[in-house]
Amino acid sequence: MSQKFIKLEELSYEQAFAELEGIVAALETEGRTLDQAITLYERGQALAGWCAGLLDAAELKVQALGGAARLEMVEED
Repeated sequence: MSQKFIKLEELSYEQAFAELEGIVAALETEGRTLDQAITLYERGQALAGWCAGLLDAAELKVQALGGAARLEMVEED
């Protein structure tokens, strides 16, 4: 299985998550060689890490926006 994958940096969270769901479904079915399964597993791990990083970045952004909003409220008082 010579699969070509899109670079992680080019994937949005939604695209990466959808690909990860597809990999999970593929790994749950039979008919894969060990090498194919390992390739899919490695890609799945990379996608899971990418998604986690994107979520962490989004959380930090939300926290920063929340902090800015609190700061504005304090300055208005």
